[in-house]
Amino acid sequence: MLRRQARERREFLRQREQQQRLQRQRQRREQLRQALDGEGGAQRDSGDIGGGSKGPGGEPSHHDDEYKWAGLEPPQVMVTTSRDPSSRLRLFAKELCLLIPGARRMNRGRADLGALVGACRAAGVTDLLLLHETRGDPDGLSVCHLPHGPSAHFTLSGTVLRRDTGGHGGTPLVAPHLLLVKMDTALGHRVGTILKHLFPVPRPDSRRVVTFANQDDVILVRNHVYRRRGKEVELEEVGPRFQLRPYLIRLGTLDQGDAADVEWRWHPYTATARKQRLLASA
Repeated sequence: MLRRQARERREFLRQREQQQRLQRQRQRREQLRQALDGEGGAQRDSGDIGGGSKGPGGEPSHHDDEYKWAGLEPPQVMVTTSRDPSSRLRLFAKELCLLIPGARRMNRGRADLGALVGACRAAGVTDLLLLHETRGDPDGLSVCHLPHGPSAHFTLSGTVLRRDTGGHGGTPLVAPHLLLVKMDTALGHRVGTILKHLFPVPRPDSRRVVTFANQDDVILVRNHVYRRRGKEVELEEVGPRFQLRPYLIRLGTLDQGDAADVEWRWHPYTATARKQRLLASA
């Protein structure tokens, strides 16, 4: 088992390196085309510069895409907490399982990250969600995609449980439609991809909507159900409600820790941090 995982990890890294090399070549060809077009090279056929193997839509084939099987089968999501969780964190973990259809909750016990990730990988789990807290208040969420990553880390704030939202929509077990608002940069697309693949593909007649709305690089998460009464639509929030802010994305699983490559890291203490908008272009 360990040898097979090591072999799969080596193949994954080799394919990812090949993909990055093709992406750099594509960017250089694109820059060369733009430079020649600016010098009056409109008569040149665009197919004369470089060949390259591209997939549908002109993009390079993603042999090592982490989510290449997404949509074929429902994701298997496991939710767990830090050791010795408070009652509020356990309740929030239960409500997170109601937010994500098909998610299951697992007691952490004394298991370390290596045993936790290994058990989830052996059970066919596609995503592991790890909740953290400070003095009973949930303040962190780590999303680990299996078997090889990525792992995204978020700060969590503004938690409002279902019982406190005032909604009476019952238990929304159906797969929701997803709205990703103002997440149009490369990082916004990456974070949106990690979050949206926690949910299965919804049916067209689903009456539940989960919104990930970016506001100043803080993702507001809202869960609503709606009903049609004639020409009017009634919208009801059923919770839970919380806010996420990404601060780290690693190209690996949680048990690898600092050994995994850093894809992106938030730098809040630089001189231009207040002026930057990371998830939206405007």
